[in-house]
Amino acid sequence: MNYAGLPAKDIERYARNVHPGAWLIDSEQPLATLLGSCVAVCLFDPQLKIGGINHFMLPDMRRGKYDDVDSLLSGNFAMEALLNALLVKGAKKPRLQAKAFGGGTIIDSEDSAASIGQRNAEFARQWLVREGIALLSSDFLGPWSRKVVFLPFSGEVFCKRLLTNMATAAVIAREERAYAATLLQKPKAAENKIELF
Repeated sequence: MNYAGLPAKDIERYARNVHPGAWLIDSEQPLATLLGSCVAVCLFDPQLKIGGINHFMLPDMRRGKYDDVDSLLSGNFAMEALLNALLVKGAKKPRLQAKAFGGGTIIDSEDSAASIGQRNAEFARQWLVREGIALLSSDFLGPWSRKVVFLPFSGEVFCKRLLTNMATAAVIAREERAYAATLLQKPKAAENKIELF
């Protein structure tokens, strides 16, 4: 479909939604997400015309003092998974461009949503610098939630700051709490089933 000339609200209707802790790549369909204190990073290869977006809540997640396995839902792995998925599709790291959004302070919480958002924004910037990927634009922090619609085939991004009302804050808070709960769960032990033949 040709999305040229369509308003962002119409493009959003065709978008695949990216939930907290997820990432997607595409070369044809728009991708969208709703952010509170979470951050989304859009990566785009302008030559291949393919891109992807992720949505993470915490920069990294360690399950225990001596456990070096990060949760697949953390920023560390969300960024690596998105980058690697693009490379597998033929994208080249030196060509990649980034746009990043989120880290807002929209809900009061005992976990200090302000520091979570700020940590997420700082992590995203530092990760991109470390990987040598240019951050072309960003919209971080502030008292807003954000709706992000990414066109992975052109690199264009629409970011709408949303004044947070009680209903929006409740939806975002519920999604972020559910996401945070998954980060705290220990992985289920794999059953060692051996079948002899």
